[in-house]
Amino acid sequence: MNMDTLLKGKVALVTGAGQGVGQGIALALATVGARVAVSGRTREKLDATVELIQQRGGEAIAVVCDVKSPESLGHSVDAVIDAFGGLNILVNNAQEVPLGKLLDLTDEAVTAGWESGPMATLRLMKLCYPHLKGDGVIINLGSSAAKRWDMAGYGAYAASKEAIRSLTRAAACEWGPDNIRANAILPHALSPGMAWWVDNNPAEAEEFFSQIPQRRVGDCEQDIGRFVALLCSEGAGYVNGQSIALDGGQAFLG
Repeated sequence: MNMDTLLKGKVALVTGAGQGVGQGIALALATVGARVAVSGRTREKLDATVELIQQRGGEAIAVVCDVKSPESLGHSVDAVIDAFGGLNILVNNAQEVPLGKLLDLTDEAVTAGWESGPMATLRLMKLCYPHLKGDGVIINLGSSAAKRWDMAGYGAYAASKEAIRSLTRAAACEWGPDNIRANAILPHALSPGMAWWVDNNPAEAEEFFSQIPQRRVGDCEQDIGRFVALLCSEGAGYVNGQSIALDGGQAFLG
């Protein structure tokens, strides 16, 4: 298997690709031959990701998008098709994170998490569906937050991510006959958000790390992105409807 051309000829759309996990996935997909549309709200961050891909000899475009806006999502898909002529891989990564205890959470924060998470995921899957038919792959970002030993402060976030896992399973079942595969990954990765959480919750972070058998969180590109690239390849062509924890062995999804 030639890893450099694993996804040659494929076109991918990755949301939230200006930094963190989304950027790591975009870099990994481009490294193995995919042309990548990097999507997000901040043009400067997207341009930085595109430049990194181009420096490695890959091809990418920046697509500014607010995933909470149905109109913006539609324009994003149109931009990808106009630029690359098709779409084979969709990665739903972007989401606002509604953290906080139930009595402290505002309706606005929960709604933003829902609109940017499961609603955006559903809308974008439906928009991309006609283009993915035949050989499409969907990767949605879930979380193991719902499997935490202590759910205090994580209920709204976990609820939105569990909704994404359910939508992923539904897409796998409904669109499998159209040769579209859909899977969810549940990653631990050293993103800016994770780094902020560790810095601001040192005691909880220490306990968190102690519960990971490998005693570390993953690298956004090497541990998360490269696995996504493999999951999008023909070698994983019979993997469908699954939730896969990329967390060093912490979560038990049984």
